Amino acid sequence: MNKLSNRWHLLIASLPTSGATARMRLWRPIKALGCSPLRGGAYLLPDRPGHAETLAELAEQTNTEGGEAWLVTVDPRSEEDEQAFLARFDRTREYGEFLKLVVEAKKGLTSQAPTDIAKTLKKLTKERDAIEKIDFFPNEATLDANAAWGDFVEKANAILSPGEPQPHARDIQVLNAQDYQGRTWATRRRLWVDRVASAWLIRRFIDPTAQFLWLDNPADCPADALGFDFNDATFTHVGDKVTFEVLVASFQLPSTPGIERLSALVHSLDAGGEAPPEAAGFEAILTGARARLADDDAFLVEVGTILDSLLAHYNKET
Repeated sequence: MNKLSNRWHLLIASLPTSGATARMRLWRPIKALGCSPLRGGAYLLPDRPGHAETLAELAEQTNTEGGEAWLVTVDPRSEEDEQAFLARFDRTREYGEFLKLVVEAKKGLTSQAPTDIAKTLKKLTKERDAIEKIDFFPNEATLDANAAWGDFVEKANAILSPGEPQPHARDIQVLNAQDYQGRTWATRRRLWVDRVASAWLIRRFIDPTAQFLWLDNPADCPADALGFDFNDATFTHVGDKVTFEVLVASFQLPSTPGIERLSALVHSLDAGGEAPPEAAGFEAILTGARARLADDDAFLVEVGTILDSLLAHYNKET
């Protein structure tokens, strides 16, 4: 394998001296992309999917606004030059600052209210995602940050969602929905994203006459009930799939655009990862509905209507 394995883009931009608008319109996306600024208005970035197109758009924007910009592809002349390029994208400092925040947040877990923990978790998730997006060359600092972050998330979720299932390492069996009609399905009470979406999916696509039992403790699940979304339940997290996705796979539900996009929505809010644009709005609706409705049956009815609407929208939009 060629040691000089990375290709690089260099955006060279000269902006008008008057007015800060054009400068900010260039600087913000440059920073978000993770470019390394060089002297003389040059910005270096490794070649990754979409980078060339985005930089070309910024160059065109700069030219339109009265400046001058060129986008060129560069190759290091030697391994030393490439190492110098790579050093500019070492995110050890950013991860170090992030780790300090995680350590401080972890100290306050036992003394904070759940609402404050949720806010901290959301804020730190956003900061970590921003670093991860521009971490083009992961190193030891990446591994350290991932380990500390995983530990923090696990402890925070244990407080926010007692009994949250741990992923199982097992195969997902293909089942026939006709064998699961008129059953009692049980999960933890005080429904949230994965549980309420899974309950909706069960009644909507798998068992239309399903009866639900909301448990104070998963250990109280009756032997004849189908448990879901808790450890050792019949249907729970498997690998990187949340319970909603496991149910879709188990019963081979049609791979419609609506089901696929709902799966992505539920997964991002329950397990993290890239969130669709509507995720924040859906989470806000869930939070408001949960504050208004103490009864899980009423909560399921209300959120079920929203999920019906999202399903129709996704299918129609596509």
